[in-house]
Amino acid sequence: MLDALKVVTTVVVGVMVGVEFSVAFVINPILNGLPEDSGVLGRAHGGRMLGALMPVWYITSLALSAIWAVAGWHRHGAGLVVIAAALLILSVIMSLLLLVPINNRGKTWTPENRPEDWKEQMNRWDRFHYARVAVIVAAFALLAAALA
Repeated sequence: MLDALKVVTTVVVGVMVGVEFSVAFVINPILNGLPEDSGVLGRAHGGRMLGALMPVWYITSLALSAIWAVAGWHRHGAGLVVIAAALLILSVIMSLLLLVPINNRGKTWTPENRPEDWKEQMNRWDRFHYARVAVIVAAFALLAAALA
């Protein structure tokens, strides 16, 4: 049963990392290359869609990692799992304090109501997101190492 938990946790976190990596290095650069109205509308839609999905995914990833850490406490790789779970906690804190406030504003923007500094706010969100991606990639790598 523990082996199944390890695999499920690693897959769930890995897919989350893939989505967030894609947002950072594929989706947002595409949206940034569109004319302003299209870019702001695309980011607003993405903020609504992923803003509803990602909290569940982050908490599920953290919960699975915590369960793995507890269930495998005296087994090989437990320390790596604990560190991965701590990094996932950090990613949730980063999300709540840095990214969600910007996302909550951005998901309501249209070409008619966007603020003057909307690009600066999106650039700030992107920088915070790059840091969060680095944190969750590290957590995923630790989980993969603990799995091996």
